[in-house]
Amino acid sequence: MVGTTHPKRDDVDQRYRIEDLGPLLRRRRRELRRSLRDLADEIDVSFNTLSRVERGHVPDLRNFRKIVDWLGLPSDAFLVAEEERSVDTPQLIARHLRSDPLLRPEEAERIAAAVEEMYRSLVTERAPVLAVHLRSAKSFTPAAAAAFADVLSEMRTRLEREEQDGA
Repeated sequence: MVGTTHPKRDDVDQRYRIEDLGPLLRRRRRELRRSLRDLADEIDVSFNTLSRVERGHVPDLRNFRKIVDWLGLPSDAFLVAEEERSVDTPQLIARHLRSDPLLRPEEAERIAAAVEEMYRSLVTERAPVLAVHLRSAKSFTPAAAAAFADVLSEMRTRLEREEQDGA
């Protein structure tokens, strides 16, 4: 399903957060003067799903693939390397510990410090891990699995290309 849009060159190589999908969809749809209903018919994604995506909801994998194909963007542009996460794991744990009503502040800080020390000692130099958001419910059908396999294949090809270019 090839989209009828032509993304700007800088859009194709850019990285996005999944939260960017709705605004990108709305902007491109409006640029092309398409209604949600017209777009729903064109890419075989329901009107309600497109409306939810434009309001910030994350679509299931099958609909995600159709939307990014229509936008003319590689699906892996929405995958973020683990090292690019905005929240540090020990900081997140410390935040939870500090909010625990059963712990006194000094106890929460002692546990948080121990967690931080263990975490840092166990984390080693590794290849970047990718974080992927999947809605598994009933939507993870064989067709969704095939679409996911396509996404992974695209990622592998892109990574191999980057590795060759860097070597």
